[in-house]
Amino acid sequence: MATENTSDTVAPDTIVLIHGLWVTPRSWEHWIEHYENKGYRVLAPAYPGLEVEVEALNEDPSPIEALTIPGVVEHYEGIIGELDKPPILMGHSMGGLIVQILLDHGYGAAGVAIDTAPPEGVRGVALAEARSLFPVLRNPANRRRAVGFTKEQFHYAFGNNLSEEDSDKVYERYHIPAPGSFVWAAVLANFQPGMQEGYVNYDNDERAPLLLIAGGEDHVLPASLTESTFKHYRNSGAVTDYHEFPGRSHYTIGEDGWEEVADYVLEWAEDYATTRPAA
Repeated sequence: MATENTSDTVAPDTIVLIHGLWVTPRSWEHWIEHYENKGYRVLAPAYPGLEVEVEALNEDPSPIEALTIPGVVEHYEGIIGELDKPPILMGHSMGGLIVQILLDHGYGAAGVAIDTAPPEGVRGVALAEARSLFPVLRNPANRRRAVGFTKEQFHYAFGNNLSEEDSDKVYERYHIPAPGSFVWAAVLANFQPGMQEGYVNYDNDERAPLLLIAGGEDHVLPASLTESTFKHYRNSGAVTDYHEFPGRSHYTIGEDGWEEVADYVLEWAEDYATTRPAA
């Protein structure tokens, strides 16, 4: 499957987990423990300015409003650049887009993008996606605001495989408002190419291997969108793989059976990351 490790390659010992919108690094809490039990050092940094608890961000969302995509990317580049050797990068939702940008910029030994927001140029909005994002997109003024979901909206967008009661528990533990500018940037990039905030060079032959993971029942970022992203990489000589988990919602990293996803992506990353020369 992957080339055997040799003296001029180095296996990563660190995993960097990058969260998405409407949640914080707390959303990775099960994965952190799972991977630490496998002997990895696991880092799950917050976006800049969000290094506080969920409850504090719900009380005062102003740090969320101040976020920019380039600022978030630069923040993670600084963290990863301080490591002794390239780590495995894993991102969920918007974090998946951040992983793709970081790989394109030369960071990481391998990258996994789960239920990923699409880079610039991936078109197509499904009905479920439009309904999920409507709370942000219904008002252009939301481009300058932090916009949260109601419990009902969260259930439809994130936890559609959960009971209403279980979805509400997830909402209470993890949910925060999201920067409307990020959502609007992703939509407008389809109609105004060259906005650059979500840009990756799909043809980059030098980036580290990338695995795109889709959930078959994802309402926010449907599998068809992730598959379209995968096809955009078709001219790259770098390793790019796609895998769909049927029946899984956008809450892939937390709903029942998350261990199967976590083990699959780690095994893939271990197979391919060891072929990456040390920086």
